[in-house]
Amino acid sequence: MLTDAQWALIDPYCLGKPADPGRSSRDNRLVMEAVLWIVRTGSIWCDLPALFGNWSTAFRRFSDWRNANVFKRIFDALSGDPDMEYAMADTTIVKIHRHGQGVKGGLRVRPQAARKAA
Repeated sequence: MLTDAQWALIDPYCLGKPADPGRSSRDNRLVMEAVLWIVRTGSIWCDLPALFGNWSTAFRRFSDWRNANVFKRIFDALSGDPDMEYAMADTTIVKIHRHGQGVKGGLRVRPQAARKAA
């Protein structure tokens, strides 16, 4: 769930405030929480828990925000202050396939080298 500090950064970029023209949402924070739940779980929209309201309404709001580039504006605003806590790669657990090690074609026995050795 979003903290109040996180929501304070995101809220100005969301659509559906009472001052905005068109439809307004009862709770933009709940819509954002629904979107984040979908992203975290990888579920489809109709599996959205009832805690977030009607899944169809949440999807419609997500679609409106996507078409209005709300998520891009939020990303642009938040990417200026990166949290580098999780931005590291531990090479003890990262394995590279042999094709990615820079070896072209791998090891081969060359016929001429085999004759010379004999």
